[in-house]
Amino acid sequence: MMIAQNTLDFHLGAWSADWVWGLPLVVLNVLIHVLGLGLLSHRAVRFFGRMVGHRHPAVVFSVIMNAATLFATVLHATEVGIWAMAYRFLGALPDMKSAMLYSLNAMTSYGHESLYLEQPWQLLGAIEALNGLLLFGLTTAFLFGMIQQVWSLDPKWRH
Repeated sequence: MMIAQNTLDFHLGAWSADWVWGLPLVVLNVLIHVLGLGLLSHRAVRFFGRMVGHRHPAVVFSVIMNAATLFATVLHATEVGIWAMAYRFLGALPDMKSAMLYSLNAMTSYGHESLYLEQPWQLLGAIEALNGLLLFGLTTAFLFGMIQQVWSLDPKWRH
């Protein structure tokens, strides 16, 4: 029992600052993402509902989906920026350019660039990658759901 407790204390002590910073950042980013996508969905579906019967519904649909994709990309870029600012605040990376590049690599799990967080903050990058998986999953589900909602509004596309 004592060995398990000592092991647990060691692991939590070594990574506790990463979790203390990482978990609130994950929650903040998911909150921003869900609110942003919810607002976008509400407006896009309402707009398409007004356009039902338009001469070129495929064009309207394409414009709406492209705007939704652009907005989702801006949301992701905002969230990358939040992580990058945290890295700079913590002194984990030397400048904002490096922080943005590292953050985008971590968020997308691309990881190609040879940038590394300072020693005490290395777990934070993995936490951001986990956050990226959640955010990209939410975006994919949102876009799929929006396509279904929009298609269900136009009688021509119901079959």
